[in-house]
Amino acid sequence: MLLRARCFASGLFALALVVSVAHAGPAQEKHPSGAAATMTEAASVPAWLVGTWTLVRCDNVYPDGHRVELYGPHPQGLWMIDAKGHYLMHIARVQRTPFASGDKSKGTADEYRAASLDSNSHFGSIHVEDGRIVTHIDQASFPNWNGRDGKSSFTRDGNQLTYIVAKPSSGSGDGAHGEVVWQHVD
Repeated sequence: MLLRARCFASGLFALALVVSVAHAGPAQEKHPSGAAATMTEAASVPAWLVGTWTLVRCDNVYPDGHRVELYGPHPQGLWMIDAKGHYLMHIARVQRTPFASGDKSKGTADEYRAASLDSNSHFGSIHVEDGRIVTHIDQASFPNWNGRDGKSSFTRDGNQLTYIVAKPSSGSGDGAHGEVVWQHVD
């Protein structure tokens, strides 16, 4: 089962990379010499960040300290990062309710709402700069994040990485920030 999941994830990652490169093209920035370089050539992707990560926790943390498990008590997720800084991330609630009709185009309002709230996917580019994770989201399941740039503080503890999302896709209006913990599996 783990091998099948890894094979599926690897295929999904490869597809996302092809789509990302074909549609987005490389971001350009100038070197001091004036020559153009792709963002990944100019950015630092440390070796410890490259590889496959599995989700440990994805919570919103509110000003009073209480936490909300956005995808339930044991969410699943994969985050795959290559050496050039391309990434693909998918997070989902373990127990998701299927559409009664069996047809994605014929869901009810409640089914669409649950499908949206019970998963989160995006792909783009990533690097580390000045001790922060820097991302550019090319496409996201939450369309408000398409094209979004972000910088996140992070901590590492062995093979675990924890980072903060200043404005999560839900709860930020109430003062929440996201806290996401990943475990490196490569």
